[in-house]
Amino acid sequence: MTVDTAPPRTATTTDVEHVPALRVLEAEAVHIIREVVAELEHPVLLFSGGKDSIVLLHLAEKAFRPHPLPFPILHVDTGHNFSEVIAFRDKRVTPTAARPEGIRLIVASVQESIDTGRVAETTDPSGSRNRLQTRTLLDALEKYGFDAAFGGARRDEDRARAKERVFSFRDEFGQWDPRAQRPEPWSIYNGRIRQGESVRVFPLSNWTELDIWRYIELENIDLPSIYFASRRDVFERDGILLTVSPFTHPRPGETVTNEWVRYRTVGDLTITGAVRSTATTLPEIIAEVSEATVSERGETRADDRTSSAAMEDRKREGYF
Repeated sequence: MTVDTAPPRTATTTDVEHVPALRVLEAEAVHIIREVVAELEHPVLLFSGGKDSIVLLHLAEKAFRPHPLPFPILHVDTGHNFSEVIAFRDKRVTPTAARPEGIRLIVASVQESIDTGRVAETTDPSGSRNRLQTRTLLDALEKYGFDAAFGGARRDEDRARAKERVFSFRDEFGQWDPRAQRPEPWSIYNGRIRQGESVRVFPLSNWTELDIWRYIELENIDLPSIYFASRRDVFERDGILLTVSPFTHPRPGETVTNEWVRYRTVGDLTITGAVRSTATTLPEIIAEVSEATVSERGETRADDRTSSAAMEDRKREGYF
């Protein structure tokens, strides 16, 4: 299985046509990131290796350049990862000539939470550990004393995320109450918290999936190869294409086929589906996303199909 990054870029009109709007979004995100560092004591950036967290990390580095990133990044590892994503994560934090200090990476392991009895191994027939991430995340935030955590969520992904403000306040148990959010008039953010409380911060709230892809092209940002189409052995389950892997196997009646597919989103591979596609370049992906009528989570994430309130229920419990 390949673990290389994106294929060579092909010139498009994105840089010319959309750069003003993208620069406005960029400036807003950079402002939010700087505000958090100014107001809160111990921030952290949640990093999954997906396109949104990759863009968020790029923006955070831009916000403080030429100085090193003033906070670590945290990956909540389910143990059911795409190998390309883990390879990309490790490469991204490694010191380089341009970034000799590297990036401090903290890995919070769901498997370790299971081994220590903090959570019970899932009985979900799909094998997904997605819900188990919440306890692992909350434990990591408490262990390291983080009072603010950046996330790459966007309002266009899900109706629960559309309800959330840029500064999303959590109580001492890490839980979210959508009825107790603070107003943010004129993009003025109130970061004051009491002992034990914390803030989840979403600098990409006003971005769309198409904005993300156009910005990736504009800034020439590397991605895991999983986002670009290639041939994979897949099988269909409940309308989702799953890749054959050590954690995902076809059941009786499910047929494996070798198809051209790519991923619109990255998550626990047991519940993250691929989409049929031959898009191997950024312009092709941008054209594809421009015509999409369903969000990436709605099309490819089985956990968001359990009910219309699935995401909101998890967020109330402490999920990102």
